[in-house]
Amino acid sequence: MEIIHIDEHIIVINKPAGLPVLPDGWEKDAPYLVKMLEEKYGRIFIVHRLDKTTSGVMVFARDAETHRALNMQFENHEAEKVYHAIIEGNPNWDEKVTKFPLRADVGRKHRTAVDNKNGKPSETRFKVIKRYQARPEQGRNEAALVEAKPMTGRTHQIRVHAYALGYPLLGDTLYSVYGASETNLIARPALHAHSLTFTHPGTNEHVTFKAERPQDFDITLKRLDL
Repeated sequence: MEIIHIDEHIIVINKPAGLPVLPDGWEKDAPYLVKMLEEKYGRIFIVHRLDKTTSGVMVFARDAETHRALNMQFENHEAEKVYHAIIEGNPNWDEKVTKFPLRADVGRKHRTAVDNKNGKPSETRFKVIKRYQARPEQGRNEAALVEAKPMTGRTHQIRVHAYALGYPLLGDTLYSVYGASETNLIARPALHAHSLTFTHPGTNEHVTFKAERPQDFDITLKRLDL
């Protein structure tokens, strides 16, 4: 866990993939992010969350007033979150706005699903950063590195919207068009919270914090380039 920024109001970290924010229902005694931070810095307040398998930038409040101020920004969509993702396939678009309504906790696997009748309004903006050619001799299909901006905050939103477009995240076996087994390129959904922009409640400055992509993500991109 890397501390990107810390002051009397906030803590900004680069969360590693595989570390849950709160206790895991299956492994209640396993380490989790909030406990690790509170042991070192005292009480903290959760503003937003990342999936256990997702890496990247997160902000925590250190007092109740900061927590309220940041919550308001996130609820009013004033905070900007930018993710990097590796998707399967080669989209025929450079930019795409998706507005599939989403319903969470569906079925035995508790997935999020597109539900045009009962789903909540959801929006994600995708932009292709780089395309990667297929390598049949290596058993690899086409792929692309994309930027994803969730304009709403639904569970698994980016993963489901990418899947609904026909381009699931590499390594995402929960949302896969073909029900494929795990790829040998990356052992988790290829999703990283790249940057977070908001107004600092203590200074009233517009700030942006970025998290370097982890090793498994960058190694995957290098292997796609071979």
